[in-house]
Amino acid sequence: MARVADLTRHHWQGRWHPEGGYHSYDRCIPIVATTLEELGEHGPAGPAFWRFGRDHRQPLLDAIGNARRDAYLARRRQAAREDQRRREEREAAQREARRPACAGCGQKFTDARWEAIDYTRDWSTRQSHPHLCEGCQDRAVAAQAQAEADERERQEQERLRQEAEEQAAAQKAGGWLSRFRT
Repeated sequence: MARVADLTRHHWQGRWHPEGGYHSYDRCIPIVATTLEELGEHGPAGPAFWRFGRDHRQPLLDAIGNARRDAYLARRRQAAREDQRRREEREAAQREARRPACAGCGQKFTDARWEAIDYTRDWSTRQSHPHLCEGCQDRAVAAQAQAEADERERQEQERLRQEAEEQAAAQKAGGWLSRFRT
């Protein structure tokens, strides 16, 4: 087996990757050998198989696999997931730092409110009080409506007073004493 391994080295020998600490067997053939004695002693699921280039016997699936490479790739995937999680947390923190607060009560806007006041999307849905949260906006709109109603009422009362004054002046001017005043 050692002679066959030596003669076929160019078919099965992998390339060493020092940064990952494993051999890469891409475009290589995993050549595995055993003896009847080893199979009889350990069985087909036991450490009866020798992969060319390794110094010990292994179960068949371990012999044709690449545990060091698999561990390295798992570490890289885990590191990439951690990087992604940290990036998402950083972006979420930056987004929260940009989130506007209500000028009335100081409460941070909800996502729905923030989206509702985003003028860059649609100018036709412009909010009346973009600097206020929904509750404060409702109170401001109600106060504005009440102020407008009060102003209309005051204007109506002023109009009625002026009409009454004009009517009183007209009566005074048209009365029986008005003949003697001139």
